Amino acid sequence: MVMLQAASSDENAADKQVGKTWRVGTLTYTRAGLFLLFFWLLFGDFAIQLKERSDTATAQIVLDTLDASDLLIGLIIGSIPAAIGMILGPIISVKSDRTRTRWGRRVPYLLIPLPIVVLAMLGLAVTPHIGAWLNETLGADSPGLKACNLIAFTFLWVWFEFASAIINAIFGGFVNDVVPQEVIGRFFGLFRMISLAAGIIYNTFIIEHAQHHYFWIFLGTGLFYGIGFTAMCFMVREGKYPPPQPLAESAHEGRFQGLRVYVKECFTTPYYLWVFAAYILCALSFAPVNSFSVFYAMHIGLSLDQYGNYISISYLVSFVLAYFLGSLADRFHPVRLAVVCIGLYACVSFFGASYATDPNTFGIAFLGHTIISGTYFTATASIGQRLYPKLKFAQFASAAGLLNALCFMMVPPVVGYVLDLSEQLYQLTFLFGGILASFGLLAYLMVHREFMRLGGPKNYVAPMSGKTSTTPTSES
Repeated sequence: MVMLQAASSDENAADKQVGKTWRVGTLTYTRAGLFLLFFWLLFGDFAIQLKERSDTATAQIVLDTLDASDLLIGLIIGSIPAAIGMILGPIISVKSDRTRTRWGRRVPYLLIPLPIVVLAMLGLAVTPHIGAWLNETLGADSPGLKACNLIAFTFLWVWFEFASAIINAIFGGFVNDVVPQEVIGRFFGLFRMISLAAGIIYNTFIIEHAQHHYFWIFLGTGLFYGIGFTAMCFMVREGKYPPPQPLAESAHEGRFQGLRVYVKECFTTPYYLWVFAAYILCALSFAPVNSFSVFYAMHIGLSLDQYGNYISISYLVSFVLAYFLGSLADRFHPVRLAVVCIGLYACVSFFGASYATDPNTFGIAFLGHTIISGTYFTATASIGQRLYPKLKFAQFASAAGLLNALCFMMVPPVVGYVLDLSEQLYQLTFLFGGILASFGLLAYLMVHREFMRLGGPKNYVAPMSGKTSTTPTSES
């Protein structure tokens, strides 16, 4: 097995390189090296996406076969992962940014929780056997076989989400550290294609077998994920980083120093507050329609088969556009593409709020919603890598994720409450989306103004601690 080769910047490797080279930190890639980097990262991402696409949907089906209530399913599949991510994300991200090992600062946090994910998936595959063993072991004190099955599944799912949350919090930082900025937009375009391909594979060939053959789904995706992701971690090498700045001079000062530094750096710089606001408002703008679109379709007489066809069309269009959009992001910058995409989405949303009252007009508005939202996510996939301080990328990404999770816990229930009051006037989902998109557009315009003041696409320097730097630093 040949390790992906990336030379250190202090090594004299010019005579070994032919043609153009790409650099990120202390790593330098030839064209062949960049190809291998993309191959292994995309292979690892495919393992992640197949796991993400299959396990959540399969878990919902399994919980239904175990006679779990809708409330319990919502708590297990939705609330528990969100809570775990909110707690672990900031902690693990900051620790990873400050870690220095011979394996790098990201790889240890990717590899250590990996066996937990795989073992939890193997346990989920045999949940009925574990539940039966628990029921027999408890004997007269057992709450019953059904309850034991649910207890076993929930216990394993919590460990699965716990380990997955660590990996998910770090993977974006890993990509940020090893992929050159000049091509990161195209790279995320390929990432988007991989994600869509995994979704198509699962929904076309696997989901129909989930109810009766979930053992093989959990087993297969678990083993593939473990092997594929491990291979990526060993084949992609990180560079070297400067030592992290000390947090405090004494133990007494350092008791809460890490939290103070985190809050100060992430939430006291107006520029980053605008970045967070733009990111969150735009992500939220798609949530009202996404949360209630299937009920909307049924309410106006659209069949589920037609509804599924609209989803398939949007997946196909997004797949075709993904690499092209990534190239545009590299050429024009994702902030500019975000302004265009969210402006178009606001127009489509207000059209849907005004006219989507029958299957045909709903189909037009819904296709616009799915295609433009997919375009937005592809075009802006690298926006954090472009705007956050490079050495503290994971920290700032976790701060945005924390705020985003809090908002997502509130917005869908509020929309649902309003729909109940309006007696299911589902056009309001488009109206909510249009209003949020309009505020998101304004926020992105503010981000773009400050982005240009900080150097623009060619000379951008990420500000730190409420101060705007005018000269490049090691963190930019």
